[in-house]
Amino acid sequence: MEGPLQTSIHVCHENAQWMSKLPEKLWDTPLFNLSLPGSHDTMTYCLDKNSAVSGNESKLVKFLNKCMPCIVRPIIMKWSITQVLTVTEQLEAGVRYLDFRIAHKSSDPSTNLYFVHMVYTTVIDILWEVLKWLETHPQEVVILACRNFDGLTKKLHCHLITCIKQIFQCKLCPRNVVPTLRTMWQRGYQVIVSYEEDLEVLKHCELWPAIPYWWGNKTTTHALIQFLELMKQMGRPETFFVAGINLTENLRYILVHPFGSLKTMTLRSLPCLKIWVRKQYPGPQKECINIIAGDFIGNDDFVRDVIELNTKINPQLDCPSKGSGPKNISFSAF
Repeated sequence: MEGPLQTSIHVCHENAQWMSKLPEKLWDTPLFNLSLPGSHDTMTYCLDKNSAVSGNESKLVKFLNKCMPCIVRPIIMKWSITQVLTVTEQLEAGVRYLDFRIAHKSSDPSTNLYFVHMVYTTVIDILWEVLKWLETHPQEVVILACRNFDGLTKKLHCHLITCIKQIFQCKLCPRNVVPTLRTMWQRGYQVIVSYEEDLEVLKHCELWPAIPYWWGNKTTTHALIQFLELMKQMGRPETFFVAGINLTENLRYILVHPFGSLKTMTLRSLPCLKIWVRKQYPGPQKECINIIAGDFIGNDDFVRDVIELNTKINPQLDCPSKGSGPKNISFSAF
């Protein structure tokens, strides 16, 4: 049963340096065996209300937006926004996985890149913002998941990767390194960039392969939890992966809830999802979790709950879950 609507939003600054405060017994545990909080569709807090609808949207959505923009655009915005905290505020709250959906407008002759979720909004300034935060938090590590790449040509990929290298420089962790906190601290690494374009990953040792995202595509909390439990039974990947606790609307759901929004849909689900999160265990074993990403991460105690899962880790026992070791399985990403 879904809980009552909650509306409070707060940034818990005491989580800003949580990695540096982990006990020494976890310093040699790979980050993909720790519990890391993430934000789903990180950049939607700054969507451009005047921007065109994403080219990935259905013909029906684009047609309705063209015919009735005054009616359709506000509805699209209500169901596009998944975060209200800025990137810096999310990092300060303890988020360590940022979900970047990157696109290029077909009508734009420049090399400008944008973040996208149904509508577009402007990438490079945000990378500088992340760097600025990292420089004041030298023992924190951030995973940047660069995804989607709608409209990006080879030239634009080259431009984006060059910018990433120029901005983060020696803070970028190469993919041949086992990313433990001790190793990252000793070598000055603070950024892991996963890149959802295999050919580009092969060209650059600073890029990591795309991180699998368990996307349930469900409108109810019960169905989402069932999906996540099924994925756990199949077995976690060997390295980084994300369990997404984000609900997803569809056209039927929107029509049934004409005055609703993704925010109200999400906040009602938090009590049940909180219970599920607190039952999880990080580690390398079959049913263990790694990154847990959600919407509106400033609500509830989501970030704190995910961080506290690390207290369950015993490096000598790994994980209390039953079953065989991890399987390297690819999953659909959203």
